[in-house]
Amino acid sequence: MSFPFVGQRGGRSPVVPLTGSAHAGLLKEIEAAGVGSFWATNADGQLIYLSEKAKESLGSDGEKLIGMELTSVFKECSLKDDGDTQRSLAFKMRTQAKITDQIVEISPGEDAASLRWWQISARPYFDKKGAFCGYRGISADITSEFRHQQNVARQSQYDELTGLANRRRLQQRLTSTLNAFKTAGRSCALMMLDLDRFKQVNDTMGHPAGDELLKQVAERLCALIKDSGEVGRLGGDEFQILLPDLDDRGELSELAKRIIQMLSQPYSLNGRRAIIGASVGIAIAPYDGIEADELVGAVDLALYAAKAGGRGTYCFYRSELRDNASHAATIEEDLRDALEKGQLEINYQPLVDPSDNGVKSFEALMRWEHPEKGRISPEVFIPVAEQTDLIIRLGDWALRQACMDAVEWPGEICVAVNVSAKQFMNADFTRQVAASLKSSGLAPSRLELEITESVFVGNVEAVDKTFAALKKMGVRLAMDDFGTGYSSLGYLKRAPFNKIKIDQSFVRGCTESGDTNPAIISAIVALAKALDMETVAEGVEAMDELKLVKERGADLIQGYIYSKPLTQEELLQRFAESKLTFTPDGPPRYRADRISVFRKIGLIHEDHYYDVMLRNLSPTGARIEGLADVPVGTQVVLDLGSGQLVVSKVVHTNENSQGLEFETKLISDGFGGLMTRHRVSPYALAEAGMPLAALGSGSYPLAQQWSGGEKGPPKFVQLALS
Repeated sequence: MSFPFVGQRGGRSPVVPLTGSAHAGLLKEIEAAGVGSFWATNADGQLIYLSEKAKESLGSDGEKLIGMELTSVFKECSLKDDGDTQRSLAFKMRTQAKITDQIVEISPGEDAASLRWWQISARPYFDKKGAFCGYRGISADITSEFRHQQNVARQSQYDELTGLANRRRLQQRLTSTLNAFKTAGRSCALMMLDLDRFKQVNDTMGHPAGDELLKQVAERLCALIKDSGEVGRLGGDEFQILLPDLDDRGELSELAKRIIQMLSQPYSLNGRRAIIGASVGIAIAPYDGIEADELVGAVDLALYAAKAGGRGTYCFYRSELRDNASHAATIEEDLRDALEKGQLEINYQPLVDPSDNGVKSFEALMRWEHPEKGRISPEVFIPVAEQTDLIIRLGDWALRQACMDAVEWPGEICVAVNVSAKQFMNADFTRQVAASLKSSGLAPSRLELEITESVFVGNVEAVDKTFAALKKMGVRLAMDDFGTGYSSLGYLKRAPFNKIKIDQSFVRGCTESGDTNPAIISAIVALAKALDMETVAEGVEAMDELKLVKERGADLIQGYIYSKPLTQEELLQRFAESKLTFTPDGPPRYRADRISVFRKIGLIHEDHYYDVMLRNLSPTGARIEGLADVPVGTQVVLDLGSGQLVVSKVVHTNENSQGLEFETKLISDGFGGLMTRHRVSPYALAEAGMPLAALGSGSYPLAQQWSGGEKGPPKFVQLALS
């Protein structure tokens, strides 16, 4: 069917509405028969005709659409979540293609109620000379049907409780995003987070309170992420965040910290107060996974590691985590045996008054000497124990043993024992404390329980009840690692603490130029004094650190500057010799934390690839062994594995060891290690001929280009690595 036009072809066609009573009458009869309503454009794509039924569908505002560009009137839309597979309406009009059953959205008015959806079809119209004159189309108002389908689609794609994307939608979005990004060579980060202590809220305050808590968590996450990604709920207390085009691990670290901090603020649930926390796992495509299932598996392992690390923290995926998962199961079995067979012992580190270097108390620190594997660090076995009720058994044993040991010390010296959140919340905890004091004969005033801020997560009433019982018992209480977890000044007001321990993260680097930690230390000390509490500066190792924390008013000092942890036998020997003071001894100045390591890595110089041994690592440099004849000032690239290349300069050298300074600082991986912000992209490797795959744990995949072919003589001597 065609419609007459007024105006000539050439230049931009004038916007002149169609007229003609005969044609209008015919159209009314066709519309009345239910065929549909009609519209037309000119050659420039402007809407020049809407039939009466079309205007009626759009209401009183339909008339004002005449003369507007069709593509600005008809907005494309789809019920599909992975994008419309149809060619765009603008593309079809540019190519003068046929339009068939395309769904469009029309908003003739200002209010949402005027929004309509049409299904349109149209053909291009040509005059007798073959000149294109515009489109002639038919439309059907499908608003009611479309809204119904939207509701159905939403119910299948969104979580009913929080309104966030559900597991199905998240999987679809992740799959479609990764597939599209492979072609474009783009990256995508995936975060998975789990709420700490949510079960306690659900169990003690009821499921309605738990549901309300989940809604508030969803609101906080959406407010933080905004339009930079999509937040979804996987189910229970697990959430997932999809972040397209983000692979900077520094930015992701900051985002993870903000998420943890925001979710750790108090919640009001039906007039009651609750506090939870969050653990976050992070994986990035294409580095950690190419396909959706691969990336989800990686982020799940990262989340497990974050939870194992004590909760309230984040962890990036690394390939070693797959081995660590099975290693953790072995550690748990061996730890149970260690408890039964008496392989564990307690060492004690002094807390010293810097005014006279006299010891005031000792902190009990757990040690494990495995009969086959040797010394196993608490950083390894404590997180494993935290994942089970084994931490309660370990805590009970440590409490009993520390009380028994402290009875043999001079009467004025106290013992401080760490208490995990799970142990603290155990219904038998206060009875266990009372039993340990009674069986050992230790005065309650000589026992100090060190408690982290994580105990405040969950049932606030139960926490207050436990604090009241402990205070009545007469034991002392200290807040450990203050400022690093779910910090709130309200904790100090509500809980009867005698002491605040300033976490070592505020002490390390406090003497560096421009560092803000001295101000934080001063603020914590002032706060403690106002609340009549003592302060302890943890982790002091250098003389300049000691000087600063003394000047800032810390009451007690703990760290290697005074002593490493000592065995009970060593302590008793000191007491027998009346050695109740510790002389500070350490390097004159703080040096950036260096992680002691012993692993083989690669070093690239010009056209050669060398094997070296990494001995220690800090954010700004490293020490390596395995090369000789390396001049100071040489530029090299360290290959730390998993696509991590670090441009470095040799700043000091000796016979077989070199000190390197990094061009760009390394950052924390959230789990006690260091990493580069960026890695070699698998897309770049694919362009160089490698198969597209996630990065493995080995050296730079193109390292072979340094090991063969034409190249000059090596500048350095490769030594045998032991």
